[in-house]
Amino acid sequence: MKIAPSILSADFGKLDEQIRAICDGGCDLVHVDVMDGHFVPNLTIGPVVVNAVAKVATKPLDIHLMVENNTFFVDLFAPLKPQFISFHIEEEKHPHRLIQKIRSYGIQPAITLNPHTPPSAIEYLLEDLDMVLLMSVNPGFGGQKFIPSVIRKAKELKAMINAKGLQTLIEVDGGVNDKNVAILAEAGVDIVVAGNYVFSNPSYKDAIESLRC
Repeated sequence: MKIAPSILSADFGKLDEQIRAICDGGCDLVHVDVMDGHFVPNLTIGPVVVNAVAKVATKPLDIHLMVENNTFFVDLFAPLKPQFISFHIEEEKHPHRLIQKIRSYGIQPAITLNPHTPPSAIEYLLEDLDMVLLMSVNPGFGGQKFIPSVIRKAKELKAMINAKGLQTLIEVDGGVNDKNVAILAEAGVDIVVAGNYVFSNPSYKDAIESLRC
């Protein structure tokens, strides 16, 4: 299991210190939630702050767009060279075109599914994706309670990936902790995003290690 702490739960007053701490603590990715106040009822950070994060982080960035006008934001964040950029299928009218654009920047494309969106919504895009992000909370705010139905969704998605002979990764974001991570691993999840669980722990290293399966 790879661990991607979400900086949405970090203390932005000492963000550089906390970014260094999660990287030193053994995280695999630094998860960055970009919200525009339109697609979700929250507003977070832009490329100036994320550029500062990229300079401090010693692990790759995993940028999760929760926005309208995905193409604009992809162009905005692509120069920062994250490992992944994910966008919501619910918002994108031309997902295949956007996947190609992300890949043209040398970035691995990913699609995000809200809790109500079934894996079948992206069946014909799976061959073109490097990762699928399953939301296990309603997007917009950290610290929410895990929605258990994502476990069934992860199993369904994993079966689709295996049936096609693909290596597409599955990531889950929202309410992940040491109590539910094992069942996510059993369901075929490769990466978990954990914000509140990691940043509320006195030892980021211990929190990260407790999520390894």
